[in-house]
Amino acid sequence: MSERIIQEADLSTIEDNLLDISRDLERINDDIGRLDERMRDVDDTLDTLKNDLQQFIQYQHLANNLQRAKTDLIEVRQTLERQFGHYELVRRTATGILQADDLGIVRKETISTATEELMLSTPGYWLAPCLVALAAWISDQPELAERALKEGIRRSDTKTSLFFLLVCRRAARKRASIQWLQRYLANQDAAALERTAVIILDAYANGLFGADTEGLVARQMNEWLAYLSERTGFVEQQTRQWSNAIIAKRTPIDTSSYQYVRRYTALWPVMADILEGASLHEKILKYFSQIFAQPSTSMKLEQQLDSILKSLVTDYDEEELPLRRQEQLDMLIVKFNGDEDRANRNMTLEKSAFESRKDFTQLLTDAAMNAASSHASPSTQKLAIALSRDWIYNAYTDIVAKNRMKIPHEIPFTIDNFQGTTVDGTNEAELLAKYQGEVDAEKEQALAPHVLTLFDKFCLYGGGALIVVGLIMAQTGKLGVVVVLAGFGCILKHFSRKKELEKVRADIEEQFAKKVKTGSQMIRAVLAEVVDFRADFSNRDSESQKVLDFLEQIKPEQYVKRLAGAKRTIRV
Repeated sequence: MSERIIQEADLSTIEDNLLDISRDLERINDDIGRLDERMRDVDDTLDTLKNDLQQFIQYQHLANNLQRAKTDLIEVRQTLERQFGHYELVRRTATGILQADDLGIVRKETISTATEELMLSTPGYWLAPCLVALAAWISDQPELAERALKEGIRRSDTKTSLFFLLVCRRAARKRASIQWLQRYLANQDAAALERTAVIILDAYANGLFGADTEGLVARQMNEWLAYLSERTGFVEQQTRQWSNAIIAKRTPIDTSSYQYVRRYTALWPVMADILEGASLHEKILKYFSQIFAQPSTSMKLEQQLDSILKSLVTDYDEEELPLRRQEQLDMLIVKFNGDEDRANRNMTLEKSAFESRKDFTQLLTDAAMNAASSHASPSTQKLAIALSRDWIYNAYTDIVAKNRMKIPHEIPFTIDNFQGTTVDGTNEAELLAKYQGEVDAEKEQALAPHVLTLFDKFCLYGGGALIVVGLIMAQTGKLGVVVVLAGFGCILKHFSRKKELEKVRADIEEQFAKKVKTGSQMIRAVLAEVVDFRADFSNRDSESQKVLDFLEQIKPEQYVKRLAGAKRTIRV
């Protein structure tokens, strides 16, 4: 009897110990589960940090480019001032002499002395001998005027001719101004005009030439256009030339509202480019409208001629062009917040504005689209756009068509491992069902390893059998107790393992339930932004027709200021 009590006591202790071990194992499993969750959190954090680091590197790269461009811009301008700053005094003196002579408040000797000093301080500069000639002309010194004039022509025949064309027109010396204009035009090649030709266009657009002179300019412009239009590929060249000039007006747009397609759609760069292309229509319409909305100048003839003279004398001389190009590139880098690639692309499109020679149609394009670089007045811009209307129209329709062709019919996206496509977001139910199915399949695959093995199942039935056998054996000897304990151990192992698996499976179920919820929200968000993208593009693209309508109503003859008795005709 006492032996049986001892056996029962011993068995109770063993059972308690086994239960303690089972609870310890459960706690360990719980700790492992929490560790797995923390590891997943760490992975997510690392991904976020990686993205943040990449964004920071890109931001820092742009910031470095921006700072470098600002520094270089200062250095370039200092170099311009150091090498060509002394030209500025000569340039200011040009119109100053004319205005002083108008008022008669400066002695002729003073004017002569000032121009001679400028001649000495700016060797090689074309304007200096021109001012000496002008001062000699005012002082009635024909021999000195002729010698200075020859030197000015030697240094720059075209600029000297233009200068005295405008001076003679200002002094109402019409015959002399015609002779200077004829000299200038005779030295020009329609396929390689000098940058200064825009001055002629400017004076013509502002109606500053007399009737005979205007007829000469109109005829010459028609001849240039006729000559150029006979060249092979002329129409294609104009379309390409104007397309490049128009595209250069593109600027970045705010696409921060597209958070999900930006992240989950590989086509986002294309989509962003399409939206930026469509936003160009509003910018171009505003650009053209502002040009044509400017009223005609009310300045007197002398004031207008002085303004054009200023454009001539302040135009970049050939030796300045490399520095001016670098200055413009640095300004573009600053404009685009350090994006050197974009700045270089735009500089490529604007490079013609810094070329010393260009054909007549390129001169028109630069005058219309790069007024600051080409020194074109609003009147010149109006005339240039009007003369080029048909080419602009063709180029613009080509730009619109190419941008529309880039619109993807189906927009693919990838969320985790799920890949879907949508046209307009109307297949939401289908995509969500497909996503649910793929996640369910992934879940089943994750659950598959976490089931009772044959051994685990055997432990339940085998343990029961061992207990029965052990109880029978206990009647005959102590070995039965060991067998009973082994049976209880197998049963405890079975239930412990079952509970462990139930916990793991429950965690997996919860994990995939969260995945379905989060993924479904992301899919809906992507589809919503696709719908927004389609509507946004349609709204921006509709502005293109307004641009075309605006161009259609432009007539060249409307944008040449008429003078009394002046008759002119321009064919386009």
